[in-house]
Amino acid sequence: MLYLETPPRLIETRVFSAMPQEFRRKEGTEWADANRPGLATDCFIEGPSFDAAGNLYIVDIPFGRVFRISPGGAWTLVVEYDGWPNGLKIDAGGRILVADYRHGLMQLDAKAGRMLPLLRSRNSESFRGCNDLHIASNGDIYFTDQGQTGLHDPSGRVYRLAASGRLDCLLNTGISPNGLVLDASETVLFVAMTRDNAVWRLPS
Repeated sequence: MLYLETPPRLIETRVFSAMPQEFRRKEGTEWADANRPGLATDCFIEGPSFDAAGNLYIVDIPFGRVFRISPGGAWTLVVEYDGWPNGLKIDAGGRILVADYRHGLMQLDAKAGRMLPLLRSRNSESFRGCNDLHIASNGDIYFTDQGQTGLHDPSGRVYRLAASGRLDCLLNTGISPNGLVLDASETVLFVAMTRDNAVWRLPS
């Protein structure tokens, strides 16, 4: 419970929904071994995003899954594929985009239950490990290429894929670039640098 405002106002929080046991996996994965060594990892949820109908889409990184949670809390497995989906966003037209650590930018065809490649490389070089994305009002896609960068290797990248198809590298000295978002005016981009415990600000 939280107390906000003066005089204090009581706000009670509750769990909206939790992954059903039927979807929890009791098996090791390469992703879990590298990122959560020694820990039991039956799922690892990221990338929440709502569609126009109020359904919540999320990804499960180690098992390559995307789920849809209805407004009533019911879970549906939309797709399971050979990848590590990390971030998910839905654009104004309802297109579902995924930042996949292994495959780059992907697009989810929710009706067919399949993932389609959108952008796998830059200048024939594979990405290090895409983490998250943000979609501007004009359709430009901003995304982070985090990989295993950090204080020991400050070479994480931030890209902008314009609606026209042009790809620009906005930053290549990031200390583990993770989540990112534009400000309300869409002139400033904020990027979380996870392993530096910092947020960087850069022009969009």
